[in-house]
Amino acid sequence: MNLRLLIFHTLMACLPWLAAPVGAEPLVITYARDLPTSDGRLQYPLRMLGLAMQKSGVPYQIHPSERPLPQGAAVSRIMNGKGVNLMWSMTSLEREAQLHPIRIPLDKGLFGYRIALLRAQHKDMLAGVKQLEDLAPYTAGQGHDWPDVAILQSNGLQVLTGNTREALFSMLEGGRFDYFPRSVLEISKELEGGSHPQLVVDEHLLLYYPAAIYFFVRKGDTALARALESGLQKALADGSFDALFYEYFADTIKHTRLKDRTLLKLNNPALPPATPLADKRLWLNLKDAGK
Repeated sequence: MNLRLLIFHTLMACLPWLAAPVGAEPLVITYARDLPTSDGRLQYPLRMLGLAMQKSGVPYQIHPSERPLPQGAAVSRIMNGKGVNLMWSMTSLEREAQLHPIRIPLDKGLFGYRIALLRAQHKDMLAGVKQLEDLAPYTAGQGHDWPDVAILQSNGLQVLTGNTREALFSMLEGGRFDYFPRSVLEISKELEGGSHPQLVVDEHLLLYYPAAIYFFVRKGDTALARALESGLQKALADGSFDALFYEYFADTIKHTRLKDRTLLKLNNPALPPATPLADKRLWLNLKDAGK
């Protein structure tokens, strides 16, 4: 992590992010997090949130939730107005029925590209997988309240669920399931620091299903929804959205060799019909990945 990002994240972890003119009433955003505030995976969504609000021109403050919240708990708290009013999550029919989505994918669809974590002694387990039927005998691990569970199961794949992200790492290490599909956005950070020495990144397979990470707010929270929509649209128009995305993920896209892997395409029956798949500005073109 370079010095500039370290300073930024340290400030974010310790203080509310304040961007309001003197005397103005700021829009207070308390985001749900499922990671410690020190975790580097919070950097990108928080910077995108700050960029959107800055571009919106609306005075704002940003605070983290007091403690980490699993996705299900975060959704419930936002719906009921209990302490948090924003989260980011993969969209689904259920999620969009519960909360109001800002339909601009923060991940440019990259969250739908999945690479497996494996136990080191089974590092070549997926080398012979060429079609979904070859993957079917193996069991994937996922969070019990993640939309991915229904997607994998609907494509004929076996899934064992756990309650938390860290529990899933331990379950994989203990042989409770065979592989842990992680998004390209996540996997580059998850084995840093030697915290899971028994695990390795699979070198052979790439799973893909159409997916998007959105900001979500409470239904009826029009002030926050409009600010986010306006700010993200302006960031897309002036290039600052893509600049931030590639600042974080250009190296990851290159080093994960997306184009060199066996690609298995899965259906996503939970993808809402309103997903803006036709807007090419919003999505990563895999043909250009790694250039």
